[in-house]
Amino acid sequence: MDNITIVLKALMRGFIDSLKGTVVIFYLDKNINDKARRNSPSVDVKNLRRVSEHPLIKQQNQLNETPSIKQQKPEKEKKVLKRTLQCCGLNGGIFWLSIFLFEGVLLPFLQYIVSILFGESSIVGNSVWSLTQSMLSFTFSTIWVMPLLLLSKVVNSLWFQDIADSAYRHTRGRPQYLSSFGKLIADALFSCLIQFLFLIQTLVVSYFPVAPFGYLFSLVHTCMLYSLYSFEYKMYNMGWELHKRLNFIEANWPYFIGFGLPLSFLTSLTSSYIISGCIFSILFPLFIISANEAEPIINSTNTKLQLFSPVIAISNALFHRTMTPLVADKTRIKSS
Repeated sequence: MDNITIVLKALMRGFIDSLKGTVVIFYLDKNINDKARRNSPSVDVKNLRRVSEHPLIKQQNQLNETPSIKQQKPEKEKKVLKRTLQCCGLNGGIFWLSIFLFEGVLLPFLQYIVSILFGESSIVGNSVWSLTQSMLSFTFSTIWVMPLLLLSKVVNSLWFQDIADSAYRHTRGRPQYLSSFGKLIADALFSCLIQFLFLIQTLVVSYFPVAPFGYLFSLVHTCMLYSLYSFEYKMYNMGWELHKRLNFIEANWPYFIGFGLPLSFLTSLTSSYIISGCIFSILFPLFIISANEAEPIINSTNTKLQLFSPVIAISNALFHRTMTPLVADKTRIKSS
């Protein structure tokens, strides 16, 4: 009973911690800027500049070949809230809204026009509408949705990194990056490969034949993956390599399932992968901030939930086959 209580407590703590970003974001910029002002040199720039421009001082500086005092430029203010609003504007205001207007307004309006011209139950009208809908949907997806989707992926990744770095520097100081450029590249490649394979694994378990368990298995996978997404920025800035990040999440799975539960549930409300991606991109900056502020509950259970182990084994095999043996030996991930 005590073990179950501790696990539930860790799960609830993760759930609560995941929501902190919705509050922290409104005062994070102010705290970052206040800290930057406190750390900046407290000098009277105007007085120093006035003294340096005095004829005698200026002449002395020229004789000594020393540069005159220049006005210091104020440090550029952090704009975490602005970056978050930009994510909302791009993914919700432009991407999601355009899809809604196309599918919810334009297509029904054109269908209504076709039904007036050919009749509601006309075979010709149904054929014309079916052809028109297919052509419009294909054109819209090709010209608008796919290019904007690729653009949003690139832009979002830059904005997400900017938000994560600003939050980390404020709470924990200077990031501790990996020791070498080779490790950095290998870590990034492995991370992308494992996340891609884990998405496939999540899709596979969702087809479990017993009705409620397929959804639950998929939900647990998604919670773990979203927690990895959220904490990866923080752990990366702490200098943790990929195998350490994955082992930490697997060992403390109750907390991370609770942390990823809100975002996983909200993105599962729609069957459209594109709309689900929009919801994820809109809300994800808040979870980056929440992860940066969070202190995970560890050792809540002795049972390790090794959901990433299958994709780690596959990734190691693929990496070993495609890369040179020397590089593979140095960067291979251990599942234990």
